[in-house]
Amino acid sequence: MVFLLKMKPFKKAIVFKIEYLQRFMQQTTNQLIAGCKKGDKKSQLQLYTNYCDAMFTIACRYLRNEEDAKDAMQESFIKAFGKINNYESTYTIGAWLKRIVINQCLDVLKKQKLIFEDLDDVEYEFEEESDWYFNDAITKKEVLKAIESLTVKYKLVVQLYLIEGYDHEEISQILQLPIKTSRTHLRRGRLQLQELLNETKVKTNKEIIQQK
Repeated sequence: MVFLLKMKPFKKAIVFKIEYLQRFMQQTTNQLIAGCKKGDKKSQLQLYTNYCDAMFTIACRYLRNEEDAKDAMQESFIKAFGKINNYESTYTIGAWLKRIVINQCLDVLKKQKLIFEDLDDVEYEFEEESDWYFNDAITKKEVLKAIESLTVKYKLVVQLYLIEGYDHEEISQILQLPIKTSRTHLRRGRLQLQELLNETKVKTNKEIIQQK
């Protein structure tokens, strides 16, 4: 009991330190944003340095070629600095940059002749959004690898929904699709993903048996 009583002030100190660091980092970020709005090159460089790795990782999720992903990331920052005066603190700067990066990647894909289904040919199928069950033995790495193998139009919706955390209204805005089409693509993408993961599970079990 004495040990627990001693631990409580220690835990409070840790929480206070974390909250202080978060406030300090947010204050620093706000200063960088203010500097960018004034066209300060040092602020732009620092903001780029703080977020370029994360934005490159996001770009790589949409563009298979790393050079294309790097170009898209850099072009996104150029666009971001050009639009920085439109940034509002309703979203974090990271979330705002992510949206620009994703849109830039989609522009690249469109130039590569990415075509969605003709909207008149889509048979709307509503998605049970809670039905994303995967076998416990399947790893996150296997899920991400399987997503890469999805049909492109399904892959984009699954990525935006499952990985980026966007809802259907946001996805429809990003992809310029009706919400019903977004739901249909998500459902088909989920079914395709589960099929791929089931195949992966069967192969894994077979490999284990062969090793024995």
